[in-house]
Amino acid sequence: MVPIQFITHFTERISYEESALLALQGGCRWIQLRMKNEPDETVEPIALRLQKACREAGATFIIDDRVRLVKKIKADGVHLGKEDMPVAEARRFLGEEFLIGGTANTADDVLRLKRESADYVGCGPFRFTTTKQKLAPILGLEGYRTLMHRLAVENLSIPVCAIGGITLADIPEILATGVRGIAVSGSILNAADPIQAMRDFIAADS
Repeated sequence: MVPIQFITHFTERISYEESALLALQGGCRWIQLRMKNEPDETVEPIALRLQKACREAGATFIIDDRVRLVKKIKADGVHLGKEDMPVAEARRFLGEEFLIGGTANTADDVLRLKRESADYVGCGPFRFTTTKQKLAPILGLEGYRTLMHRLAVENLSIPVCAIGGITLADIPEILATGVRGIAVSGSILNAADPIQAMRDFIAADS
């Protein structure tokens, strides 16, 4: 089974909340609620419903960026982008009982996030994607190989999750670099059958 994190998004026919529920139905057990430009008062009721659904499914539920909301509703954790609250500050605010993930584009980013006590790193983009337009450069397979080699040289262990335009066919080669997990969004929601697409991603290379 491939460790898959689903990041909520929307299409003309699927809402943020529905996207997460489809991923859960497809067997995903790691959901990140990402609603970047919405106010907390819009996000909170959705977060509470999804948190309940995740708990019922035995899934981890994290929220993008909103550290205070995470603490308020006692979500499992938070994911912090490069322009969000620093991981070290979030750790001081949340304590050790919450998961904290950070966004990385380089090996130096990963090393810094590890020092700041991140539990995992979302690293990309693998290829261009509209959900990660501000990250550069594109890593590709060679970028992940170089990054994972650097971590090995530094004797540093932290779960790295690849992100950015990843398709089903990409998974075996990405995992062969030493990356531990895959984050997906558009590849699931743009599929004719999102639930089956999620099942396929989880079963890939197993």
